[in-house]
Order: sequence, then C-alpha cells, then structure tokens
Amino acid sequence: MRAHLLRSPAPAAEHPLELVEVDVPPIGSDDVLLDVVACAVCRTDLQLCEGDLPAQRLPIVPGHQIVGRVVERGRNVTGVDIGQRVGVAWIATTCGHCRFCRTGRENLCDEIAFTGWHRDGGYAEQAVANAGFVYPLPAGFDSVDAAPLLCGGAIGLRALRVSGIEPGGRLGLYGFGASATCAIQIARYWDCEVYVCTRSPDEQERALQLGAVWSGRYDECPPEPLDAAITFAPVGSVVIAALRALDKGGVVAINAIHLDRIPEFDYDDLWWERQLRSVANVTRADVADLVELAAAIPIHTQVQRYPFTAANDALADLAGGKVSGAAVLLAPG
Repeated sequence: MRAHLLRSPAPAAEHPLELVEVDVPPIGSDDVLLDVVACAVCRTDLQLCEGDLPAQRLPIVPGHQIVGRVVERGRNVTGVDIGQRVGVAWIATTCGHCRFCRTGRENLCDEIAFTGWHRDGGYAEQAVANAGFVYPLPAGFDSVDAAPLLCGGAIGLRALRVSGIEPGGRLGLYGFGASATCAIQIARYWDCEVYVCTRSPDEQERALQLGAVWSGRYDECPPEPLDAAITFAPVGSVVIAALRALDKGGVVAINAIHLDRIPEFDYDDLWWERQLRSVANVTRADVADLVELAAAIPIHTQVQRYPFTAANDALADLAGGKVSGAAVLLAPG
C-alpha cells in the first residue's frame, strides 16, 4: 500500500512527507484494519511535520481524523463488523487502569498513545486502529464531511465544556479554523451569543454567516464582556487578549497542543477569579457525544478536498492560511 511517511520534520513548504510503498500493517488481536476513505488534515499534523510538536516515533504516518471501512479484524474484536464504516480519532489507546482512566479522565492517562503521533495514522491507503477506539458513523454522514469532526469537532466540544459556558452565555472564539467552525455551531445550538476574533477578514465574515453576533481582529475587544472564551490559535498573545475580554469569573480554555509562549501580563487581567485552563486531548465519550450531537444539530463542515497524493500541498496550504475550514485527503482511486 501507499503511505505518506514523515522521516524528519521540516517546514511544510519543503514538503516533509514522502509518498512510499509500505507493507500493509499487521493487526493485533484487538485491532481492526481499515481501508481509508478520507482523512482530515489537522493543525496538529502540521505542528508534527514542522517539528513544533516533538515526534514520538520516526518514521511515522500522520493523520488522526480518519474515516474508513473495516476490512479485517483481530480475533478478540466484537461489536465491529467487516464492511462497517467507522471513524478514528486522536486518542489511540489508554491503559485503562491508571487513576485517570478509572475516574473518567482517560485523556490524561499516564500511558496514553495517539493516532498519527505514536501509532501510524490515516495519511495512507490503509490504517490499523484498536477496535475499542473506533466510532461507528451514522449512514447520513458524508465521509468527507465527517472526517474533520473526529478531532476538530470533538476537541471543540471538550473545549466548550472546559470553558464552562452555559446555554445563553456570551462566548468568545479566538481563531476560526476547522475546530472553531464546529464549536460555533454547537454554541449557537445552545443559544449562546458568540463573538469571534480572527486575523482573516474572510473568516470574520464566515463567522457572522454562522451566527456570530460580532467578529473582529485579535487586537479588537468584543463589545460585551465574555462569560467564557476559547483560543484556537497557537499564539500566547491571543490567550491574553481573550483573558482581557472576560467578565468576572470567566474562563479562557486554551485549545492547543502547542503554544509559542504566554507573554507577561498584569495580575489585574486575572483578578476577579478569572481562570486560564488548558484543553488536553479528548476522551472516547467526547468523540461519541460529538458524533451524536453533530447528527442532531446537524453540524455542517466546510472542507477543501485534496487528492491522496497531495498531502504536502494540504499541509503547505494550512501553514500559509489558505485553507478555509478543514483540508481533507481523499481516498485514492
């Protein structure tokens, strides 16, 4: 089969991925083998390929927003059928017995592994996943539209929960890529007032079209104090801008696995019981809940489709701010 391998991180403009022929990956007793139908391209993939996110294994096949069909299953697998269409997300395996796993916080597991970072991911014609970490997809979900929900949507839902936003509250979104596109639709479903800050005029307009009551630049303050805010941009100065826009008792949820730095700021910006919280990964419950919620709303994704061979182009476009919504690699053929 063909797969895009990252052997050594490099700027996306230098095309760090190599398209090669590799053996079909073997499956373990608890695994399933998938024919990949679509794989969305996440900013985390870009950070891995460019070296901002330290590699856990090289070479590695990136990609953790996978839609595929089951073509083989291990001897211990039950509840997943041959031919079934499933999704695979960022969380690949957990230990199941540490104090975090035992208390519903498997996203903090001491032995957690991630798709496309520890285990080969979906930038390939076929992929292996642990059967306990795949998600059946409703028949009504288009595969290409569903792929960005598996990380961007799920982490967006978790970020909303971490922020503590209540139905009808005032929510700020800082950055407006694929994850924020999902988050705003959930927030509007909860009848929240949404205020969006982003550097792109096109994204500002798109936010208004999706129901934001106001949109502006990062250096502009929303016209109303926010009950909660979520930052999606991997830039620490944006976190401080969000903090300064909060009402008393508000929370900024930082939705980023990598952040350049958080600059020095006045304690007055944090005073009045404002909080900064990070959003670390997702649980299986987050992904399952998101799939159910996406069908109920329904959540609409905006995608740019790329042929399977164009993974480097997708990464370069993402790095250059040329992707509106989510980039998705299509199955070959």
